[in-house]
Amino acid sequence: QVQLVESGGGLVQAGGSLSLSCAASGSIFSIDTMGYYRQAPGKQRELVATVPMIGTTIYADFVKGRFTISRDNVKNTVYLQMNSLKPEDTAVYYCHADIGLWGERGLTSYWGQGTQVTVSS
Repeated sequence: QVQLVESGGGLVQAGGSLSLSCAASGSIFSIDTMGYYRQAPGKQRELVATVPMIGTTIYADFVKGRFTISRDNVKNTVYLQMNSLKPEDTAVYYCHADIGLWGERGLTSYWGQGTQVTVSS
């Protein structure tokens, strides 16, 4: 059906940068909102940033000015550039997309497999 395949992440020192990408593939008619969420050990999953097909990009307050989300609608890919990383940014980052499928009404929510981001102090 549909897959979201994430890449990027890894280990970086505080103050460094990492980039994530997430490509959607499959029986895709359209993609509405794409975004990233994260989950640290012992904590709930939280929104990092989202970018709609049309409309306003949303950032969590804790990443404003440091992270930038963008998307390539031809490649069905979303990108997250993370700068000035802090140890508290350490988490598993999950890609998310609301996708309209060929032959079906409405949107279906999909998640990527998650990628680990570790920021050392």
